[in-house]
Amino acid sequence: MSVEVANETQWQIDPKEFSDLGLWVLDQMKVSPDAELSITFVDPEPIAQLHEHWMNLAGPTDVMSFPMDELRPGSDGDVTPAGILGDIVICPDVAAQQAQAAGHSAVEEMLLLTAHGILHLLGFDHTTNQQEHQMFTLQRQLMLTFLAQRSGKLTDITPLPGSPDMLARYWQQHPEHIQPGHEKMIRGGASDLKPDESDQSNTSDDGTESGQKGQ
Repeated sequence: MSVEVANETQWQIDPKEFSDLGLWVLDQMKVSPDAELSITFVDPEPIAQLHEHWMNLAGPTDVMSFPMDELRPGSDGDVTPAGILGDIVICPDVAAQQAQAAGHSAVEEMLLLTAHGILHLLGFDHTTNQQEHQMFTLQRQLMLTFLAQRSGKLTDITPLPGSPDMLARYWQQHPEHIQPGHEKMIRGGASDLKPDESDQSNTSDDGTESGQKGQ
């Protein structure tokens, strides 16, 4: 099973923590050990461009998922065939803002977004209340079991010393994208459901997106 992690940002990120989570989630979802997954961390500008191109929505978001071979979860004795699961793109600047609002660390937020993105690649969505409950419950379970089975503390994510605030720079350069309720959307990602809360997130507040690549 291959999980490739690329960091194209100013943030100091331990790629192994995210590849380990990816491997854990794919194993728990009974996906072939030969499946391929990529996780890329980008600045606000690139993810805003993806957000507008694929979702027709302005401004940066927290995570976007781009499925490739449309793999689906397997079951005991019936593992999903090998293939390219797809790509997950995460913006640490937006994730850090959401983490602060939710009261937990940036690395926890980004790990949660990673699990959320993988579930999108496996066909999960949250367009209805039932789908939302199923997906958010599952991503919480996967996150908690991953943290329980690993040893050592998580390495928190911080920007390089002296690096600029890329999210503030984006809004300064694109004031036309600031709309009523936009900041709420950015803050309200998958972290709306913290491990000690009941499932009460609002789909309209969820900044996470599942994109579709062109043919």
